[in-house]
Amino acid sequence: MSNNKNAQVRVRFAPSPTGKLHVGGARTAIYNWAFARANGGTFILRIDDTDPTRSTEENTQVILRAMQWLGLDWDEGPEVGGAYGPYFQTERMGLYREAAERLVAEGKAYYCFCSPEKLAADREEAAKRHDSFQGYRRTCRNIDPSEAQARVDAGEPYTIRIKVPDDRGDVIVPDAVHGNVTFNAKELDDFIIFRSDGTPTYNFATVVDDAAMGITHIIRGDDHLSNTPRQVVVYEALGAPTPTFAHISMILGSDGKKLSKRHGATSVEEYRDAGYLSDAFVNYLALLGWAPDGESTVISRERLASEFSLDHVSKNPAIMDPKKLDFINAEYLRAMSDEQFADEVLVPQLHAADLEPVGECTHEASWYDLLSAALKPRTTLSSDVVDQARYLYTADDELEYDQKAVKKWLAKQGAREALVAAKGALATLEPWTPQAIEEALDPIPEQLGLGKGKVFQPIRVACVGRAVSPGIGDTLALLGRDHTLARIERAMELTI
Repeated sequence: MSNNKNAQVRVRFAPSPTGKLHVGGARTAIYNWAFARANGGTFILRIDDTDPTRSTEENTQVILRAMQWLGLDWDEGPEVGGAYGPYFQTERMGLYREAAERLVAEGKAYYCFCSPEKLAADREEAAKRHDSFQGYRRTCRNIDPSEAQARVDAGEPYTIRIKVPDDRGDVIVPDAVHGNVTFNAKELDDFIIFRSDGTPTYNFATVVDDAAMGITHIIRGDDHLSNTPRQVVVYEALGAPTPTFAHISMILGSDGKKLSKRHGATSVEEYRDAGYLSDAFVNYLALLGWAPDGESTVISRERLASEFSLDHVSKNPAIMDPKKLDFINAEYLRAMSDEQFADEVLVPQLHAADLEPVGECTHEASWYDLLSAALKPRTTLSSDVVDQARYLYTADDELEYDQKAVKKWLAKQGAREALVAAKGALATLEPWTPQAIEEALDPIPEQLGLGKGKVFQPIRVACVGRAVSPGIGDTLALLGRDHTLARIERAMELTI
């Protein structure tokens, strides 16, 4: 499917630093990374920063941070280096100029002196005549090279255009996802490769870079498919092998329309900050258009890096499903050991929420492990643990009660008796463990002639402030005896 099938796989992800790294770009990066890893190849990160009005160093750093969070380690590129650098297009301008001038010298490109006004007038006339071809009319194509050079030397404004061969037939692009895609050669005009301001066009610069860097496969969004025939013409003019192309489908929102802010978060950083795990996020995005077997939902990074292949990539648009992402994230959280959950999720989130002093832990490791075991089954996003653990970091006299829970469980007949009995059962209990607490409380419903809910729920609301928490033994063991008794006594004032 390419002229360099036997070459070692070299792929690149080349974002423009004009904003944050969005979901579609992240999936493209994941596919490139996984393809390189699965084929023992090289994954290159290149920053295509030739848009001077929108490309910023800040955006570049945002992209690098997003790539690092995703765990997509690049083999060549910024902060890593490599034999084919530099890896910023703004640092490669001399290479583009040199390549363009070489094409002019070889008669494969030429200087064009047509003004924007003339080009606009030509298009208008072609439209009036209903011409089938309304592209550039090759006005300057046959100017004698010495005359053209003299005009350039005299300071006359010019662009550089590629010379599409007269006998160039249809451009047939063998695409690893879409199969052969044919473009009518008549639609190709002698397009500009260097602008009058001295900057290269995208379709030229990207080909010069990909050829110079030995890129064997170009995996990118299918919004670039229309660029491909022009890029093929540039490859041919440069005498460089044409890579294998693989254009992946768009990611759509649940309404079938292009993913945008109205569908929720769109950038990698937003998902990171919302509490998704990078492994789960990479897993989910990888499955938006690719599947190894049509059944697996949870696919480890290691499996992705060993099994990814282009022949399993779908040409159909993928639908972003937040519920499935949440499900996968919860699966990854539940698969963690209590210790791992504490170290990688719980404690970092408590620090980020200022519930724990940054860099410190106020409890023994066993306490965090118990809290992890209690919260893990109830956690969908890493950030969920903050709300669920907040009762443990609130002063007893500042605990806020959910009024619906108060009305349903504390302001009911029998609630006061349940709290009094619980206080008595727990006052001198030893040891203060989840099992001992549950065993001490277990006889109370029968003693009072009340249902379990009418006993345990008032205790839960008294100690947590609401009717939902982990098991009552874990909840009170984590809170501690003194805080538990103080909160039960305070809650008695709300009973009847």
